[in-house]
Amino acid sequence: MTFIRIGFTASMVFCAFLAAAAVAQKQDQKNDKTSPPVWTVPDINALPDDAAGRLVRHGRDLITMTDAYIGPHAADRDTRFAGNNLACGNCHLEAGTKKFGLPIFGLASDFPRYSARTGADISIEERMNGRPLPVQSPDMQALAAYVKFLSSGVVQGEQVPGHGAGTMPELDRAADPKHGKLVYTRACLGCHNTNGSGIARSPQAMSLGYAVPSLWGGDSFNDGAGMARLITLENFLHSNMPHGADYRNPMLSNEAAWDVAAYVESQARPHKSGLDRDFSSDLLISPLTRPTDPTASPKSNINTGRLSLSGRQ
Repeated sequence: MTFIRIGFTASMVFCAFLAAAAVAQKQDQKNDKTSPPVWTVPDINALPDDAAGRLVRHGRDLITMTDAYIGPHAADRDTRFAGNNLACGNCHLEAGTKKFGLPIFGLASDFPRYSARTGADISIEERMNGRPLPVQSPDMQALAAYVKFLSSGVVQGEQVPGHGAGTMPELDRAADPKHGKLVYTRACLGCHNTNGSGIARSPQAMSLGYAVPSLWGGDSFNDGAGMARLITLENFLHSNMPHGADYRNPMLSNEAAWDVAAYVESQARPHKSGLDRDFSSDLLISPLTRPTDPTASPKSNINTGRLSLSGRQ
């Protein structure tokens, strides 16, 4: 009888195990139906060495070596469209593939889309323009091909995680450029130089661009660039700087990122012509920056979304 009881008990345990396994399998199948597949950045090295593959690779090179191809010192004078010696990859990190490093992956299906800056629908080619680069030019076609390649496998309307530069909470005080200067000296000066000029690969051959980009001065981004918005720069710095940081392992505190961003934005830089007419007059759809004086009253040209050390102007 003892052996019968043991056998019966073992059978019951085994049946319970099978039942639990069946429930778990059904749950896994249910989860598979409801959980979207994990999207990853496509591998450019897997592309064949054909015309399409070479076009995409050229697009990536234009992101990482913009200065050499279309910079003010490019070998071909007819392709000198960029206004400085920075590369797109100085802001769109890791050739536009780093999460919260202003990536450009997963964007192709979003276009054409309405642009608050122009007040009209724009194509992906028009969105990438700083100075007008001919839409049908080989370089623009290569850039568009690269962006579309980075969107491989992304369904139209799907939001891929990691876009933008992150979203840090605002401070309960004004951002402090004076404290930001101390942060800059401690965390940024070693790479970006005392005067924000960065480190050129060769001062005698600026077509080689920068090993470390300039942050202000005559060869930096102008006051109409996205990085000229305090809130954009703060999030970018918090998610990516100093070198080696990322959104999972930031090296700057929230407060330090706001303050050093305010310090950088307070420096002189090139002026974008027509800035007074920049963006739509509709404040509800225009970008907004974090003011250094949050107690200031909004002014009529808040729609520019730019930094003002005396408040929102």
